[in-house]
Amino acid sequence: METPTDAVLRFIQETTWDALPPEVQHQSKRCLLDALGALIAGTAAPVSKLMTQVAHEQFGGDGATILVDGSRTSLIGAALANGFAANALDIDDGFRLVKGHPGTCILPVILAAGERSNPTGTEFLTAFVVGYETAIRAGLILHAAHRTYHCSGSWGALGGAAAGGRLLGLDPDMLRQAMGAAEYHAPFAPMMKGIAVPSMVKDAIGWGCMAAMSAVVMAEKGFTGIQPLFDDGPEPAWIDSLGREYMFLNLYFKPYSACRWAQPAVEGALKIQRDAGLSPSDIAAINVATFTEAAALTRAYPADTEEAQYNMAFPIAAALLDGEVGPAQTLPPRLFDADIRALMDRIHVTTADRFNREFPARALAEVVIETADGRSIRSGVMSAKWDAASGLPTDAELEAKFSWLVEPILGEETASKIAETVRGFDRVEQFRDLIQICSKS
Repeated sequence: METPTDAVLRFIQETTWDALPPEVQHQSKRCLLDALGALIAGTAAPVSKLMTQVAHEQFGGDGATILVDGSRTSLIGAALANGFAANALDIDDGFRLVKGHPGTCILPVILAAGERSNPTGTEFLTAFVVGYETAIRAGLILHAAHRTYHCSGSWGALGGAAAGGRLLGLDPDMLRQAMGAAEYHAPFAPMMKGIAVPSMVKDAIGWGCMAAMSAVVMAEKGFTGIQPLFDDGPEPAWIDSLGREYMFLNLYFKPYSACRWAQPAVEGALKIQRDAGLSPSDIAAINVATFTEAAALTRAYPADTEEAQYNMAFPIAAALLDGEVGPAQTLPPRLFDADIRALMDRIHVTTADRFNREFPARALAEVVIETADGRSIRSGVMSAKWDAASGLPTDAELEAKFSWLVEPILGEETASKIAETVRGFDRVEQFRDLIQICSKS
């Protein structure tokens, strides 16, 4: 009898591009564009520059490219550095029920594996889909088994190993060992500690990418791992639905460089500002009611990019002043701005049981702005922009986000060329062409 792990292995190895429904094929390109934009823009962050240096010093080689500077290191080093860049701005996709980010757990691994195997565009995209579906199910199983809220890298490493192993042609037993090793060596990081004290550890995505790529390379050489976790799931339907239900169709996308938990409040504040025609000087106080995990985000003045992202007050204030929360706000020098800090001082946050009952299936907030002339204006209940509840982004909106992120790094012409390449990625014959476009050197 086929076990759940057997079914996962079969799905990873036997899924073909032509068998994927049109909406799944289309979503794979949307996800590639979005995750690639987050990675390229993230190379400007301090953590990316630091990890690029570490990769060269500790993981030397010539196997794969670190975006955007085009320097080369080993497959493992490239997955590590690109993994930290991909989540550096906290603007990458997510899946609500696993409370994390699958796309950037997978993309850095298959960028490295793809440089070695040089697949066609359809082969690459198929591996991407396989990685998403594997990662999300691993996340569901891990979250069901452990009460402690743990990082994306813990379960994302299995998706990265699945996708990377497929691209490098691992046989079923090697793939089993790779995913077992990825699970065993993946970071099992306590997320709420990283939220209470923000730092460069972030969501352990870079480390998860390194664990995934390492596991694939090790399994190729005969390394053995534990039995992967798929036989442990409490819901058989999570595995039985593989190849029939594509969970990554229900991803959310992020319009702001900030923790997703803060984004319903950002939307509420912007809605009130827009509807009432308020300027920041009109605002006497901003009162936010939300769920416990979001209320735990710091409201202190940020000292660095990570503290600006894992913050409730900073993105609200930045959005009200600038109309956006992106790299321009969360990177120096804007993150130290006195006007943002003055508006942060007027933000107050409370926990609401009605929103706790909805989380993690829904992340909600309500904002009340008190004006200098004595009015009290309510936003109503808000969810974050670009999810199933608020409406997923159109292709044009995702391309506009990509341009917004990438043009400051690579220029308008190159950003447009990358977007055009991804749009037609199912017609690409050599994956390595994409790496060349995305590198300055």
